[in-house]
Amino acid sequence: MATASKAITAILAMAWVAAAVPAWAGKGDDTLNVAFSQEITSLDNYQEPSREGLILARLVYDSLLDKDMKTGEFKPELATSWRYVDDRTLEFELRHGVKFHDGTPMTADDVVYTLNLVSTKEYNARYQIAVTWIEKAEKVDDYKVRLIMKKPYPLALEMLAGNLPIYPKAYYEKAGPSGMGVKPVGTGPYRLVELTPGSRFVLERFDGYYADSPKGRPAIKRVIVRIQPEANTQYAELSNGQLDWIWRVPPDAARNLSRRSNLEIKSVEILRFAYMAFFPGFNDGKSPLADIRVRRALTYAVDRPAIIKAFVGGASQVLKTACNPLQFGCSTDVVDYPYDPAKAKQLLAEAGYPNGFSIDLLSSSNPTSQVEAIVANFAKVGVKANMVDQQFASALGAWRDGKYGLFMVNWGSYGIADASLATSPFFNGAQDDRAKDPELIKLLAEADTSVDPNVRKRDFATALKRIADQAYWLPLWTFNITTAQSKDLEFSLDADEFARFYAARWK
Repeated sequence: MATASKAITAILAMAWVAAAVPAWAGKGDDTLNVAFSQEITSLDNYQEPSREGLILARLVYDSLLDKDMKTGEFKPELATSWRYVDDRTLEFELRHGVKFHDGTPMTADDVVYTLNLVSTKEYNARYQIAVTWIEKAEKVDDYKVRLIMKKPYPLALEMLAGNLPIYPKAYYEKAGPSGMGVKPVGTGPYRLVELTPGSRFVLERFDGYYADSPKGRPAIKRVIVRIQPEANTQYAELSNGQLDWIWRVPPDAARNLSRRSNLEIKSVEILRFAYMAFFPGFNDGKSPLADIRVRRALTYAVDRPAIIKAFVGGASQVLKTACNPLQFGCSTDVVDYPYDPAKAKQLLAEAGYPNGFSIDLLSSSNPTSQVEAIVANFAKVGVKANMVDQQFASALGAWRDGKYGLFMVNWGSYGIADASLATSPFFNGAQDDRAKDPELIKLLAEADTSVDPNVRKRDFATALKRIADQAYWLPLWTFNITTAQSKDLEFSLDADEFARFYAARWK
């Protein structure tokens, strides 16, 4: 029965791959047709939890700043310039002549209203990390605003670049989160013209979009986004021309789709990465992990290139440092631990474990095949790792409670390209820090409060060297996302997983 079922699945897969090549309707009527699997509950940027919803929000709304993901440069968006008045105060000159989609002009009143509203505890913004650093915003004049931080916050510009869109004060006071969620009004390059809740979103180019925006005037007139949870439906519609772009395509489906002459498959390395954390103090410091030689042995024991080739694929790469190299401050000038099982066995013997040992390996949010491959690598050097897979919330609680010595998981840094959201949360002395290394805590405290980029780079580099030398982590690999699109479409996904459809164009 199982064999018959597999055969039917294979036949169906071949059927949609072998379908006749159609003419691309999207290019014909200047409409980009996109499908997502994840439901979008609201177009209020500050209340929507899904990445898909936040992608649409960036089409509808603009922020004070924009970030070029290729260069890392911050660019003026609704602001024309900015400066640090002091370590806790930023001042912005606002762009003149900007209009919201309802025709009202944008002024300092809208900026001050938005930032003061969403940073309050009562508002309860969905992603608190984006707003909790704000003390208050103040109006200097109609086109000048000051933003005061609770303390020096080096990620201020990161958060202001796309994560903190500006809302029209008069409209939002009447509509509130529920109204904004279904009838959003922003200053962005597209405006929403049709909505079928949970199913279909139609956005059209905003003809009143202001000149000189770093986003540019969209080349494509209309974007239609549909929610299609069934992957095979997406593949079939992409193949027959009803869709122009889909993402998160698994390797097998990507290989099938790549056979289509009218499709293009792309894999982009993203900010998310996988790692295994070691708890040196596990079992009151009486476990093998208390010995640095054991931690180093486990790091030498894992054949990361082979696991990537077999089970990860795409644009993913071996990671050897406790952050993603795409992030600011993520130094790769650290000690390397290439695959060397003989070295691993030698270190284990020196530490008093010539026959290895047994230990539980807590895992969450990882494909079973990848964890099993690591377990097999450990077994080759005599270490029996018992895989314990749990949902993320329960796994994180167990790790914080010190119930496990090994924890394999992945981390996306909230899509922010800065090491303070990759390295610091796990080595700054807080609840996720199992190393509790005083030297690291001091270094990261300085890196996370200085607004001097040179100081931050120096401190992160020193901290990352120590993390690698002490083998507090086994960094594994970066993640990737595979997209499939019409060959008539010129478009690429960025590493922060925000699909900037306003940059798409037809070839």
